[in-house]
Amino acid sequence: MARVTVEDCIDKVENRFELVLLASHRARLISQGASITIDRDNDKNPVVALREIADEMLSPDDLKEDLIHSLQKHVEVDEPEPDPASLTAAAGASAADGEEQDDLPETVTFDQMSEEELLAGIEGLVPPEKSDDY
Repeated sequence: MARVTVEDCIDKVENRFELVLLASHRARLISQGASITIDRDNDKNPVVALREIADEMLSPDDLKEDLIHSLQKHVEVDEPEPDPASLTAAAGASAADGEEQDDLPETVTFDQMSEEELLAGIEGLVPPEKSDDY
């Protein structure tokens, strides 16, 4: 059985903590049924994962991206935001055409509060009750 140490992988992934995270993530993927890229040689999943990283069969950047994606609970879809200049131009064009401006976002207004009102509100807050759970 081939021995794999951290020194074999440290030139591929410089941070030892990151190496452990990536190798453990890959070992979990292997245990879930992911195909391996090297001969198993009767090695366990963590050793196979380290050997794959040491032999550069897997890109550490790809593993890192996959690890981050697996830990995310809510994945946001990046949609392009409308350009403020195009919104202004669209508003001018629709106003010139005589159309209503219902498509444009409304102006957001915020309530104003004086410092005295803020302090009075803070003084009125009640601290949470202590419980034995913490």
